[in-house]
Amino acid sequence: MKRRLVAPLLLALVSAGCTATNGPGLEPIPGSITYNGQPRTKLTKSPIGSIVPHQFFDDRGRRVQETYVIEPDRSLKLVNRRVQPEFFPEF
Repeated sequence: MKRRLVAPLLLALVSAGCTATNGPGLEPIPGSITYNGQPRTKLTKSPIGSIVPHQFFDDRGRRVQETYVIEPDRSLKLVNRRVQPEFFPEF
């Protein structure tokens, strides 16, 4: 019985450290594909609505995972960002 309670609690603690951001107010940050505007090359062979994943490390060393969607004009729209916490922050 105790094992059934431990796994969900552990999963909740681990996922609580991650921050996910969705929605229309999502702005590019340094390292994002669209940080300095749209990329110069157009994604002409990818279907409209395709998902483009992108991951990088920010200036604090945290892993950032972003999700883009290809718009009808072939631009990229940032729709989701997930930032993993720093496990060893500097004191």
